[in-house]
Amino acid sequence: MAKSIQILSTKILSPLHKQELMKYGVELIEADFIKTENKPFELKDLNESLIFTSQNAVHSVLSDPKSEELKKKNVYCVGLKTKTLLSDNGFNVVAYTGYASDLAEIITLIYANESFTFFSGNLRRDTLPDALKEAGIKFNEIEVYNTSLQPQKIKANPEALLFFSPSGVKSYLKDNTIKKEICFCIGDTTAEALSKITKNIIVADQPTIEDVIEDVIHEYK
Repeated sequence: MAKSIQILSTKILSPLHKQELMKYGVELIEADFIKTENKPFELKDLNESLIFTSQNAVHSVLSDPKSEELKKKNVYCVGLKTKTLLSDNGFNVVAYTGYASDLAEIITLIYANESFTFFSGNLRRDTLPDALKEAGIKFNEIEVYNTSLQPQKIKANPEALLFFSPSGVKSYLKDNTIKKEICFCIGDTTAEALSKITKNIIVADQPTIEDVIEDVIHEYK
Protein backbone atom coordinates (compact mmCIF):
# COMPACT_ATOMS: atom_id res chain seq x y z
CA MET A 1 0.00 0.00 0.00
CA ALA A 2 1.57 3.28 -1.09
CA LYS A 3 1.52 5.92 1.61
CA SER A 4 -1.02 8.61 0.89
CA ILE A 5 0.07 11.97 -0.43
CA GLN A 6 -0.67 14.94 1.76
CA ILE A 7 -1.85 18.03 -0.08
CA LEU A 8 -2.89 21.39 1.28
CA SER A 9 -5.56 23.45 -0.45
CA THR A 10 -5.56 27.15 0.44
CA LYS A 11 -9.31 27.18 -0.18
CA ILE A 12 -12.00 24.80 1.09
CA LEU A 13 -12.98 22.62 -1.85
CA SER A 14 -16.42 21.36 -2.79
CA PRO A 15 -17.32 17.77 -1.73
CA LEU A 16 -17.16 16.77 -5.40
CA HIS A 17 -13.59 18.01 -5.86
CA LYS A 18 -12.58 16.39 -2.57
CA GLN A 19 -13.98 13.00 -3.61
CA GLU A 20 -12.10 13.22 -6.88
CA LEU A 21 -8.79 13.65 -5.03
CA MET A 22 -9.53 11.05 -2.38
CA LYS A 23 -10.22 8.47 -5.09
CA TYR A 24 -6.51 8.67 -5.84
CA GLY A 25 -5.43 8.32 -2.22
CA VAL A 26 -4.73 11.99 -1.69
CA GLU A 27 -4.99 13.14 1.90
CA LEU A 28 -6.40 16.64 1.75
CA ILE A 29 -5.82 19.36 4.31
CA GLU A 30 -7.83 22.47 3.54
CA ALA A 31 -8.30 25.93 4.94
CA ASP A 32 -9.61 29.20 3.59
CA PHE A 33 -6.66 31.57 3.46
CA ILE A 34 -8.80 34.40 2.19
CA LYS A 35 -12.28 35.54 3.08
CA THR A 36 -14.65 37.43 0.81
CA GLU A 37 -17.64 39.48 1.89
CA ASN A 38 -20.11 41.73 0.10
CA LYS A 39 -19.76 45.39 0.96
CA PRO A 40 -22.36 48.15 0.80
CA PHE A 41 -22.40 50.04 -2.51
CA GLU A 42 -24.71 52.19 -4.60
CA LEU A 43 -25.78 51.30 -8.12
CA LYS A 44 -25.54 54.78 -9.59
CA ASP A 45 -23.70 56.59 -12.41
CA LEU A 46 -23.59 53.37 -14.40
CA ASN A 47 -22.09 53.39 -17.88
CA GLU A 48 -23.54 51.52 -20.85
CA SER A 49 -21.60 48.26 -20.38
CA LEU A 50 -20.58 46.31 -17.29
CA ILE A 51 -17.43 44.40 -16.35
CA PHE A 52 -17.19 41.60 -13.78
CA THR A 53 -13.91 39.84 -13.07
CA SER A 54 -15.18 37.46 -10.39
CA GLN A 55 -18.18 35.53 -9.17
CA ASN A 56 -17.91 37.41 -5.86
CA ALA A 57 -18.73 40.66 -7.63
CA VAL A 58 -21.72 39.07 -9.37
CA HIS A 59 -23.13 37.68 -6.11
CA SER A 60 -22.76 41.05 -4.45
CA VAL A 61 -24.44 42.97 -7.28
CA LEU A 62 -27.28 40.42 -7.42
CA SER A 63 -28.02 41.13 -3.76
CA ASP A 64 -29.08 44.65 -4.77
CA PRO A 65 -32.79 44.90 -5.68
CA LYS A 66 -31.90 47.37 -8.46
CA SER A 67 -29.77 44.75 -10.21
CA GLU A 68 -32.79 43.77 -12.36
CA GLU A 69 -32.29 46.99 -14.33
CA LEU A 70 -28.75 45.99 -15.26
CA LYS A 71 -29.88 43.02 -17.31
CA LYS A 72 -30.49 45.21 -20.34
CA LYS A 73 -26.81 46.16 -20.48
CA ASN A 74 -23.96 44.40 -22.23
CA VAL A 75 -21.68 42.51 -19.87
CA TYR A 76 -18.01 41.57 -20.23
CA CYS A 77 -16.44 39.18 -17.74
CA VAL A 78 -13.49 37.07 -16.70
CA GLY A 79 -13.97 33.35 -16.05
CA LEU A 80 -16.35 30.72 -17.32
CA LYS A 81 -17.98 30.34 -13.88
CA THR A 82 -18.57 34.08 -13.75
CA LYS A 83 -20.11 33.97 -17.22
CA THR A 84 -22.39 31.06 -16.29
CA LEU A 85 -23.53 32.80 -13.11
CA LEU A 86 -24.32 35.96 -15.08
CA SER A 87 -26.12 34.14 -17.91
CA ASP A 88 -28.14 32.00 -15.45
CA ASN A 89 -29.32 35.21 -13.83
CA GLY A 90 -30.46 36.77 -17.09
CA PHE A 91 -27.47 38.99 -17.92
CA ASN A 92 -26.35 39.43 -21.50
CA VAL A 93 -22.69 38.37 -21.63
CA VAL A 94 -21.07 39.67 -24.82
CA ALA A 95 -17.56 38.37 -24.20
CA TYR A 96 -15.65 36.46 -21.55
CA THR A 97 -12.01 35.42 -21.24
CA GLY A 98 -9.87 33.42 -18.83
CA TYR A 99 -7.80 36.40 -17.73
CA ALA A 100 -8.32 40.10 -17.11
CA SER A 101 -5.42 40.92 -19.46
CA ASP A 102 -7.18 39.17 -22.36
CA LEU A 103 -10.45 40.92 -21.59
CA ALA A 104 -8.64 44.26 -21.54
CA GLU A 105 -7.23 43.47 -24.98
CA ILE A 106 -10.63 42.55 -26.46
CA ILE A 107 -12.27 45.66 -25.03
CA THR A 108 -9.54 48.03 -26.21
CA LEU A 109 -9.42 46.45 -29.67
CA ILE A 110 -13.10 45.91 -30.39
CA TYR A 111 -15.29 47.77 -27.91
CA ALA A 112 -13.27 50.92 -27.26
CA ASN A 113 -16.17 53.22 -28.15
CA GLU A 114 -18.38 51.87 -25.35
CA SER A 115 -18.31 53.13 -21.79
CA PHE A 116 -17.90 50.73 -18.87
CA THR A 117 -18.63 50.26 -15.20
CA PHE A 118 -16.29 47.78 -13.51
CA PHE A 119 -17.59 45.96 -10.40
CA SER A 120 -14.51 45.14 -8.40
CA GLY A 121 -13.11 44.00 -5.07
CA ASN A 122 -10.74 45.90 -2.79
CA LEU A 123 -7.71 43.76 -3.73
CA ARG A 124 -8.28 43.85 -7.46
CA ARG A 125 -5.25 44.03 -9.70
CA ASP A 126 -4.56 47.07 -11.87
CA THR A 127 -4.42 45.17 -15.18
CA LEU A 128 -7.86 46.08 -16.46
CA PRO A 129 -8.29 49.66 -15.17
CA ASP A 130 -4.78 50.55 -16.36
CA ALA A 131 -5.42 49.17 -19.85
CA LEU A 132 -8.74 51.03 -20.16
CA LYS A 133 -7.19 54.26 -18.90
CA GLU A 134 -4.30 53.96 -21.30
CA ALA A 135 -6.68 53.39 -24.22
CA GLY A 136 -8.68 56.46 -23.19
CA ILE A 137 -11.84 54.39 -22.66
CA LYS A 138 -14.54 55.90 -20.49
CA PHE A 139 -15.06 53.82 -17.35
CA ASN A 140 -15.77 54.02 -13.67
CA GLU A 141 -15.48 51.53 -10.87
CA ILE A 142 -17.77 50.41 -8.05
CA GLU A 143 -16.22 48.33 -5.27
CA VAL A 144 -18.76 45.66 -4.32
CA TYR A 145 -16.84 43.17 -2.20
CA ASN A 146 -13.93 42.92 0.22
CA THR A 147 -11.27 40.26 0.28
CA SER A 148 -9.30 39.89 3.48
CA LEU A 149 -6.33 37.64 4.13
CA GLN A 150 -6.72 34.92 6.76
CA PRO A 151 -3.17 33.75 7.37
CA GLN A 152 -2.72 30.61 9.47
CA LYS A 153 0.17 28.40 10.44
CA ILE A 154 0.05 24.92 8.91
CA LYS A 155 1.54 22.27 11.16
CA ALA A 156 1.51 19.48 8.60
CA ASN A 157 4.20 18.90 5.98
CA PRO A 158 2.23 18.66 2.75
CA GLU A 159 3.95 17.52 -0.43
CA ALA A 160 1.92 19.88 -2.57
CA LEU A 161 0.05 23.16 -2.22
CA LEU A 162 -2.98 24.34 -4.18
CA PHE A 163 -3.30 28.07 -4.86
CA PHE A 164 -6.26 29.86 -6.44
CA SER A 165 -5.35 33.55 -6.29
CA PRO A 166 -2.42 35.90 -5.71
CA SER A 167 -4.08 36.91 -2.40
CA GLY A 168 -4.11 33.25 -1.36
CA VAL A 169 -0.38 33.02 -2.03
CA LYS A 170 0.28 36.17 -0.04
CA SER A 171 -1.80 34.94 2.87
CA TYR A 172 -0.10 31.52 2.94
CA LEU A 173 3.37 33.05 2.91
CA LYS A 174 2.63 35.23 5.93
CA ASP A 175 2.92 32.29 8.35
CA ASN A 176 4.42 29.51 6.23
CA THR A 177 7.40 28.98 4.00
CA ILE A 178 7.54 27.06 0.74
CA LYS A 179 10.47 24.68 0.39
CA LYS A 180 10.23 21.66 -1.87
CA GLU A 181 6.45 21.47 -2.19
CA ILE A 182 4.95 21.39 -5.66
CA CYS A 183 2.67 24.40 -6.08
CA PHE A 184 -0.39 23.87 -8.25
CA CYS A 185 -1.76 27.22 -9.45
CA ILE A 186 -5.11 28.04 -11.02
CA GLY A 187 -3.53 30.49 -13.47
CA ASP A 188 -0.61 32.64 -14.57
CA THR A 189 -1.41 35.54 -12.26
CA THR A 190 -1.35 33.23 -9.24
CA ALA A 191 1.84 31.54 -10.46
CA GLU A 192 3.45 34.95 -10.90
CA ALA A 193 2.94 35.62 -7.19
CA LEU A 194 5.12 32.55 -6.49
CA SER A 195 7.75 33.11 -9.17
CA LYS A 196 10.33 34.62 -6.83
CA ILE A 197 9.81 31.90 -4.21
CA THR A 198 9.86 28.56 -5.99
CA LYS A 199 10.40 26.95 -9.37
CA ASN A 200 8.13 23.99 -8.55
CA ILE A 201 5.01 25.40 -10.12
CA ILE A 202 2.37 23.66 -12.21
CA VAL A 203 -0.16 25.99 -13.82
CA ALA A 204 -3.59 24.71 -14.89
CA ASP A 205 -4.33 24.78 -18.65
CA GLN A 206 -7.58 26.62 -18.00
CA PRO A 207 -8.07 28.82 -14.93
CA THR A 208 -10.64 26.57 -13.22
CA ILE A 209 -10.58 24.55 -10.01
CA GLU A 210 -11.38 21.43 -12.07
CA ASP A 211 -8.20 21.89 -14.08
CA VAL A 212 -6.12 22.29 -10.92
CA ILE A 213 -7.58 19.02 -9.57
CA GLU A 214 -6.85 17.29 -12.88
CA ASP A 215 -3.22 18.41 -12.71
CA VAL A 216 -2.88 17.03 -9.18
CA ILE A 217 -4.35 13.66 -10.20
CA HIS A 218 -2.16 13.57 -13.29
CA GLU A 219 0.92 14.23 -11.14
CA TYR A 220 0.21 11.64 -8.41
CA LYS A 221 -1.78 8.95 -10.18
